[in-house]
Amino acid sequence: MPSSYPYLISSLPMLHFGAKPPFSLQSFIETCRDLIPDKDFDIVSRCLGETFLEENADQETLRKWVLFETGLRNELVKIRASRRKIEPAKYLRSDGYWEPALYHIAMNSHRILSLVESEKFLDQERWRRLEELSFGHYFDLDALIIYALKLQILWRWEKVAKTDKTKILEGVLSGN
Repeated sequence: MPSSYPYLISSLPMLHFGAKPPFSLQSFIETCRDLIPDKDFDIVSRCLGETFLEENADQETLRKWVLFETGLRNELVKIRASRRKIEPAKYLRSDGYWEPALYHIAMNSHRILSLVESEKFLDQERWRRLEELSFGHYFDLDALIIYALKLQILWRWEKVAKTDKTKILEGVLSGN
């Protein structure tokens, strides 16, 4: 099957952090199904779950993304463990990737008092890293993977926006 990356990617709407997602993750996957090769479709559909971390180590963009995400999570673990005075080693993932920016992102996030705002800050930094990874990729598998990961971030915040905050507050106040 010939790939139709230029057609597919140029037909997708632009994504902006904080905006409403233009369509569901399932609609996105269905749109991709007939327009890209089966091998690439498997990679794109798997990258929308949590299990893709080790499965796609051969795909360069996903490898870089996983290294960033794992390194960021490791830095968050170190900071949170030090605050609780526990040993972080058993919670760390052992890929050993580190860059100075990860520590600064984690520390800045930790300094934000609101949990929601802290998570929003982390997702903005994730978005920024995806923008960096997209450089030079316009109509290829890498561009589609980055689009899928950004769409996943948007849907995460759409779920937050749609939660029934009153019901959650009542549950917390009642002790349930």
